[in-house]
Amino acid sequence: MSDTPRTVLGDSPSFPPSDAFRARANVADPGVYAEAAADPVGFWEGWARRLDWAEPWHTALEWEPPFAKWFVGGRLNACFNCVDRHVEAGLGDKVALIGEGEPGDVRRFTYAQVRDEVSRIGNALKALGVGKGDRVCVYMPMVPELPMVMLACARIGAAHSVVFGGFSAESLHERINDAGAKVLVTADGGWRRGGVVELKRIADEALALGCPTVERVLVYERVGSALGAPGPQSTAGTPEYDQGVWVEGRDVRWADLVPSQSVDCPCEPMDSEALLFILYTSGSTGKPKGIVHTTGGYLTQTYATTQWVFDLKPDDVYWCTADCGWVTGHSYVVYGPMANGVTQVVYEGSPDTPDKDRFWRTVEKHGVTILYTAPTAIRTFMKWGDEYTERCDLSSLRLLGSVGEPINPEAWLWYHRVIGGERCPVVDTWWQTETGAIMVTPLPGITATKPGSATQPFPGIRTAVFDETGRDVTPIHGAMGFVACAAGGEAPATGPAVTGILAVTQPWPSMLRGIWGDPARYRQVYWSRLPGAYFPGDGTRVDEDGYFWLLGRIDDVMLVSGHNISTMEVESALVDHPAVAEAAVIGRAHEIKGQAIAAFVILRAGFAPGPETEAAIKAHVAHKIGAIARPDDLVVCAELPKTRSGKIMRRLLRDVAEGRALGDTTTLADPGVVATLKDKYESAEG
Repeated sequence: MSDTPRTVLGDSPSFPPSDAFRARANVADPGVYAEAAADPVGFWEGWARRLDWAEPWHTALEWEPPFAKWFVGGRLNACFNCVDRHVEAGLGDKVALIGEGEPGDVRRFTYAQVRDEVSRIGNALKALGVGKGDRVCVYMPMVPELPMVMLACARIGAAHSVVFGGFSAESLHERINDAGAKVLVTADGGWRRGGVVELKRIADEALALGCPTVERVLVYERVGSALGAPGPQSTAGTPEYDQGVWVEGRDVRWADLVPSQSVDCPCEPMDSEALLFILYTSGSTGKPKGIVHTTGGYLTQTYATTQWVFDLKPDDVYWCTADCGWVTGHSYVVYGPMANGVTQVVYEGSPDTPDKDRFWRTVEKHGVTILYTAPTAIRTFMKWGDEYTERCDLSSLRLLGSVGEPINPEAWLWYHRVIGGERCPVVDTWWQTETGAIMVTPLPGITATKPGSATQPFPGIRTAVFDETGRDVTPIHGAMGFVACAAGGEAPATGPAVTGILAVTQPWPSMLRGIWGDPARYRQVYWSRLPGAYFPGDGTRVDEDGYFWLLGRIDDVMLVSGHNISTMEVESALVDHPAVAEAAVIGRAHEIKGQAIAAFVILRAGFAPGPETEAAIKAHVAHKIGAIARPDDLVVCAELPKTRSGKIMRRLLRDVAEGRALGDTTTLADPGVVATLKDKYESAEG
């Protein structure tokens, strides 16, 4: 756990909502917390009734721990709720998606246009053999067609499994096979930092490894150039890139199939508990977990949280900077915002192309009012300096959000001051792939925020704090899962601060329904650690006012730039390299990424340490998993610190990497190993 937030608990400033913001806020009565706590199931039913259902539910919640079913017997379609109902309500001409490509191209799609295009894609998927209950793997750049493919799957009753375009062929191969995907939707490439990410080539490599369930591959031509031509081809203004191979009978060009399809594609009514998507996240065993989310409960909570946390108004222009390859893109680019009928920006590329003001130029150009981004990005912008923001007019912004990892107070304050002009509430949100939707967050018209704190659970969410022995140590004022800390309300009762393991103690609508194909692992990972509670794997501190300060992961999963990376997964990739005999990986504190990957390796006989060897090993990890898993530090050593039973002491490696005084070494088989490592690590840094 990181100790960063603890240093500011005693003197952290508080930022209550302004009178002007509170006067227009979607929710400004702190009584919503008590009402939701008194009847959480009824609270969520109220939100579910705001959606369109083909058939009503007969039971709001069936809870047989650890398995929940919400809105049992109800039938609805997620795509209809995100698209068609807005068109039917007379909002067909409202802009839904503003797609901005990294090269500068801008495309706008109204809700009526999205409905028609999603219908064509749905019929194209049917033509490729996709039916209700099938799985479709999606490996695309962040262009408007990506959310539209996701919605098309939902429209016809198929489940999507989106794989981030930065993942390697092996990672893609593993996810395709685990999900049993029938069709792969990809692109010739995508733009990133002025270059092309060769998605089709990577997809071909994944399929060549053996994906027996994939029958067809639909290829969207984003970058241009004739597919299948031998060798890298270059078009005007396009850098050379490898387009992969064209397999007749398997591969289908988007342009040859989708535009000719009918726009008549009825929405398939789906059971509330029908599979909506599978999304893979790293597990401590190294094997990614296919997190299962179903339709009714997930859509209800993403709809509710988007509306209240971001205080959405009909004229807002919303921008969540996440990629749809991550859960934030699912919940807060596609399903939550579009269920609310929002106008939003979808940006393809990096924030520093063609210059480091790209995000702020985009805010200015499109009049963005709500910005939701990651602490990693915020810390990077801080490092670049204020000059890039000063070039642009950010006066359209009225609310800022943070997602992906705990935000340090310094970054929060910079975000509030420089980007928000000290007028925009900052909503720091805690949630996970597994929770599906926001769980701990301020409500901007109610909550007095503290820099670095996610504040309190969303209404209807009940949390607790457990110690390492599994004992509930939740402060009295937090025992009901909420704290009435609103501006204008009564001051909450203060209590002792506690630090421990965050837990969720009652079911919530958007909760994961399991791990795909592995119910035993679902029980073991999430429900065996804490008695009667969901274990998210994060530590937290609750201060004297009942505010939650998330402290990061407590298991063997690193949080790198807001993304979960398993230490075991990286270690497996390291020892897969012929030069590596043994490896240990830890996440160390990093001022920009939150955590950086530090690897300690023992080389096999015949391999010599040196820059070339170390670069090759790092590149091998990036090839096996993806660039995001490339170690920042790689230290070649003769021995790893182990106990007498042979267990690697990663705690001591973390002490080494973060420059702390070494902890207890008495259980080591050779206490001198860690001191040698410390000297070597520090000399490598120097």
